[in-house]
Amino acid sequence: MAVTTPNLGSRLGAEALGTFVLVLGGCGTAVLAAGVKDVGVGYLGVALAFGLTVLTMSYTFGHVSGGHFNPAVTVGLATGRRFPWRDALPYVVTQVVAGTVAATVLYVIANGQAGFTIDKGTAGAFASNGYGDLSPQGYNLLACLVVEVVLTAVFLYVILGATDGRAPVGFAGLAIGLSLTLIHLVSIPVTNTSVNPARSTGVAFFAGSDALGQLWLFWLAPLVGAAIAGATYALITGEQREQDISGELRVEP
Repeated sequence: MAVTTPNLGSRLGAEALGTFVLVLGGCGTAVLAAGVKDVGVGYLGVALAFGLTVLTMSYTFGHVSGGHFNPAVTVGLATGRRFPWRDALPYVVTQVVAGTVAATVLYVIANGQAGFTIDKGTAGAFASNGYGDLSPQGYNLLACLVVEVVLTAVFLYVILGATDGRAPVGFAGLAIGLSLTLIHLVSIPVTNTSVNPARSTGVAFFAGSDALGQLWLFWLAPLVGAAIAGATYALITGEQREQDISGELRVEP
């Protein structure tokens, strides 16, 4: 039976739902559960929340849209010739809008607790990302730039490798989700972990002008890291890609 590629509208719908769940699940854990006295889940719980949401959404929607849920992933896959550039902008816009909607829903939920406030101008306010004074452990701009570039590149190498035609079938979502958990364990103390501009943008609107003023880093660094991985994966691993007569890219081992 021939497998048909879902139309763009269906793929954007899947991206919207997956990104929504990622931001609500990951940032929601950080806002609602991480700091609860005596029972808070801490850094480990937040890292697992992000990893589990990507894992589950990859298996739920990956067969529809590719399961990007992240502008950096879209750019990295397009750079690596795994995804058409013509669809990149619709994907990125959808992801950012979905992430912002998820942050809005999270704000409504959080605001239902008596006495809830967002301490704007402080590190990690409303799960926002930051450097310098807005870094959870006070890391400077250079350190935050390096960790976001390097770990986003690592994330894209995992995605490209796990979905390579030579890789074992059926395990990509597991590898991708666990790698995102590891990335959060390393970088939450540094930047509160972005590696995803849509995740950073959605919550920054609620975290205040200081978070918005630093948002440029959490677009620039993930996109650069993703592009580096996309541009070098085939060179490093020997992946061969050829254009078939339909214009679709296929992997040749």
